[in-house]
Amino acid sequence: MAEKARGKGETKAIRLGLALCGSFCTFEEMLPIAAKLVAEGYEVTPIMSEFSYETDTRFGKAEHFIMQLESITGNRVLHTIVEVEPFGPKGLLDILVVAPCTGNTLSKMAVGVTDTCVTMAAKAHLRNERPVVVAVSTNDALANSAKNIGSLLNSKHIYFVPMKQDLPHAKPRSVVAEFDRIPEAVRSALEGNQLQPIYS
Repeated sequence: MAEKARGKGETKAIRLGLALCGSFCTFEEMLPIAAKLVAEGYEVTPIMSEFSYETDTRFGKAEHFIMQLESITGNRVLHTIVEVEPFGPKGLLDILVVAPCTGNTLSKMAVGVTDTCVTMAAKAHLRNERPVVVAVSTNDALANSAKNIGSLLNSKHIYFVPMKQDLPHAKPRSVVAEFDRIPEAVRSALEGNQLQPIYS
């Protein structure tokens, strides 16, 4: 069970924020990952970027993913800056997972822009010097987003889910995280370690 001591010998479930950004093609893949994290004993708070929360695509309707995440976790999906800002001052999470993390969100996290609920969740959480796990999914990871990945790799308390090129001939600069390794990356980050190899 994923538990953490909270003083006076008391243990409670580790509080994990799971934030989804707009790499819509990965959303269906994220549902069993959320279920696995719950099964491992984490108290999972689902978060969706404003765009993800409101947008229907060819990969599915937003309402479908919202309902599935709420059913799996037993918690309401947070989707506004106002809802996630208390993560910092109230210390509401032990670990935050941004999965999928788009190139747009990578760039904002790298330079400290907090204009979405996901980037605000990361900023608020990092205020408490607690781990953020990033699962990259972007077509320009080996192009414009490369510098942002490099910057975050050099940042304290940021950990990456191992990643790989998904379609190297059709999309030579595209990289996607190995989403099935998210639970393993979470366990490693909670111990202060980056799961290796980062890129395969």
